[in-house]
Amino acid sequence: MRCAADVSLTPAVALNPRAASCSWLLFASRRRPRCRRRQCRVLVFPSNKAPVASAEAAPMAGSGSGAGAGAGAGALAGLAACATLACNVACVVFFLRGGRVDGRRPRRFAARLGAGGVAAQWVEEGEEDGEALDRDVALAPDAVLNLELGDPTMYEAFWREVGDRGATVIRGWQVMSYFSDAAALCWFLEPELEREVRRLHRVVGNAVDDGYHLVVGTGATQLYQAAMYALSSSARGDQRQPVPVVSPAPYYSSYPPQTDLLLSDLYRWAGDANKFTGDECIELVCSPNNPDGAIREAVVRSAGAKAIHDLVYYWPQHTPITGRAAHDIMLFTLSKITGHAGTRLGWALVKDREVARKMVYFVDRSTIGVSKESQLRATKILGVVSDAYEVVPPPPAGDGSAVAVPRLFDFARRRMEERWRILRATVAASGTFSLPEETSGYCNFAKQNLTACPAFAWLRCEKEGVEDCAKLLAGHKIVARGGEQFGGDARCVRINMLDRDNVFNLLVQRLSAIN
Repeated sequence: MRCAADVSLTPAVALNPRAASCSWLLFASRRRPRCRRRQCRVLVFPSNKAPVASAEAAPMAGSGSGAGAGAGAGALAGLAACATLACNVACVVFFLRGGRVDGRRPRRFAARLGAGGVAAQWVEEGEEDGEALDRDVALAPDAVLNLELGDPTMYEAFWREVGDRGATVIRGWQVMSYFSDAAALCWFLEPELEREVRRLHRVVGNAVDDGYHLVVGTGATQLYQAAMYALSSSARGDQRQPVPVVSPAPYYSSYPPQTDLLLSDLYRWAGDANKFTGDECIELVCSPNNPDGAIREAVVRSAGAKAIHDLVYYWPQHTPITGRAAHDIMLFTLSKITGHAGTRLGWALVKDREVARKMVYFVDRSTIGVSKESQLRATKILGVVSDAYEVVPPPPAGDGSAVAVPRLFDFARRRMEERWRILRATVAASGTFSLPEETSGYCNFAKQNLTACPAFAWLRCEKEGVEDCAKLLAGHKIVARGGEQFGGDARCVRINMLDRDNVFNLLVQRLSAIN
């Protein structure tokens, strides 16, 4: 039978000189490839301090010398050997059971180094390394809450419930080539991923995909750069001035640095679209908007204006799906749908083939395609999401053992609605802050009226004499991104609403204490 784990028991300092045989109570384990049954090979290394028969062994009290002393030492050595064997057997049994005395599954000890130090805990057998460590870790009352970024760890609870249905197995010989389909326009796009992306848009009904080319990228960030390159290289012609890039304030704070990062002669950040007076430009339309969640349309109406629609938050957990978007360039990303920010994968639906070809060229020249491993994982994840809404579940078993398939948008919608309800009540009671007015509409996906639940809270400080809301919150150990970074008012901040439950709960407690 194949071994499930190799366990090495390392010696420890004897806990008691009179109980040296118990010196193996402390040990460390190293995981190896697992199999279905829990079988272990235990390697036992004797302690340097373990009692053994020795000429230097002290004679027993009252014993004589010579044969009597030798017999006494031999008896002591024999007794110690038996005690050592019994203690080691007990330790091995305890380890294999993980300290289990209540019928629970065996456990093991795991540790991981993170930004906040070492996290260590017992992990129940059947959980992968680090899985339990991703759960809500108790926060110290004075912990700093970093809610500046949009890290979507709220979704961990959902995917933990999905379990192995969301797992991806990649064999060593798979996806080794640069190419997915050498004859396709986007030659590094995995065909299975394209099918799942188009399927999900049809399930949700948030974007038209028929007649659109699909370009995959390393998150929406790379696709944003690719789209600017494609549009500006087409529009520039013989002009020597970079094409202005604009967006209505408050705009996504990363737009300016991403636009000017490459110091391109093709395009250059030009600020608030509402203040733009020229003719030719590229307008970034983020809807629902980051940071304030507003639904937007292009504001520059000149003949030379071209738009890139950033629709990464246009999903049912954040806003009512009122129709299928059909813009020239539409950007989406996995992280804002399922929470898999670390997979670093996004896609664009592009109407014009030549624009799509130039975007593919940009991705090709900058990264020679997109990680196949990320594409395979995204394919599996998106398939799980669509299956929950498309595939008819089997009838319940007679013994009641049928388990409901978790639905991502239902989970996220419930969680976001509850959080926004709590936050709005907290803000209203404090009198120190304010939030944008709540909006609602009929959602074609959910078939009912829904309120908007943005991924970020655009919080404004109404306290007299406070001109910098980010600084005020920092004094209460809440890190938020200041409004001036979004081209807006410093009295506003953007706060991530997608963190773990315990972080959100502590945020609410601290906001309620500010007056």
